[in-house]
Amino acid sequence: MSTTVAAASRTGSRPAARLWRPLLGLIRFAAVVATTFLGLLAVTFFIGRVIPVDPVLAVLGDRAPASAMERVREEMGLNLPLWQQFVLYVRQAFSGDFGTSVLTTNAVMDDIRRVFPATIELATLGTLIGTGLGVPLGVLAAVKRGSLTDQIVRVIGLVGYSVPIFWLALLSLLIFYARLGWVAYPGRIGVAFEYSFTSTTGLYLLDALWQGEWEVAWDVFRHIILPASLLGYFSLAYISRMTRSFMLNELGQEYIVAARAKGLSEARIIWCHALRNAAVPLVTVIALSYANLLEGSVLTETVFSWPGLGLYITNSLQNADMNAVLGGTLVIGATFIGINLLSDLLYRLLDPRTHAR
Repeated sequence: MSTTVAAASRTGSRPAARLWRPLLGLIRFAAVVATTFLGLLAVTFFIGRVIPVDPVLAVLGDRAPASAMERVREEMGLNLPLWQQFVLYVRQAFSGDFGTSVLTTNAVMDDIRRVFPATIELATLGTLIGTGLGVPLGVLAAVKRGSLTDQIVRVIGLVGYSVPIFWLALLSLLIFYARLGWVAYPGRIGVAFEYSFTSTTGLYLLDALWQGEWEVAWDVFRHIILPASLLGYFSLAYISRMTRSFMLNELGQEYIVAARAKGLSEARIIWCHALRNAAVPLVTVIALSYANLLEGSVLTETVFSWPGLGLYITNSLQNADMNAVLGGTLVIGATFIGINLLSDLLYRLLDPRTHAR
């Protein structure tokens, strides 16, 4: 009798366990997101307090009377204890309020909404270039391991890691713009179309193609192709190296030997079996590469006068506009966290082995 009751209780607890496990995973995931974002808020807040720049002086200037400076300091909450300032900063950040930019006199969040699509467009095209070239090159290097082809691919990746991007950007402008005239001058769109073309999404190339403005699309393409290719090259260096590593690991597995024993063609083994299994961790690599381009395009945007978030942060930093600097840094950090978590979710969905953990 007791055995039957125990068996029944175990049977009844299984549905509850199946429901509790996803809920526990969701709670754990939410806790990780909240903790990571809170840590990002803490870092940006204390960086803003450590930097020897007085935000009151940045707003009023050094010739303002002491009474006005004291009044602005109270309005900004800088007279409060540090922990109260942090609580106020967190509250404002969660509401999307990063203050007002001294440089543009606009709300920082409005400026970010205006410039961030340019960075997204540049980083997206760069990631497409890096992935479209990096994955085949990595596969080719792994298949021809130790050959001259493998050495060339590895040197290409090494140069991509070693050469400073600002130097390569200046050199490419000198060659492809000043000497050959293959690309347009720095900027995002030509002067002839700057005021006549209306973008709805902030993604100029996509909007121009969608609206059928072929002349505008060609002009935008001539502006974006060089900086996107440079970012794509640095993305290619990382993606090709990781693809080579993943493919070498897969080509040494027993199922590859079994596939060759069955008489399958080498192309099918490489592209349909080995690359398919290597694509699972490769999704995470590509996602992180995309996040790195969003985060690290500051120098590229500065050299090419690309009106994105990187150039916005650089100009704000040069003018001691700390609200804009911290707001832009926080948005980039939150984007990086979001893409990182999304790649982790995709990895769990694509790899069946993670469901059993």
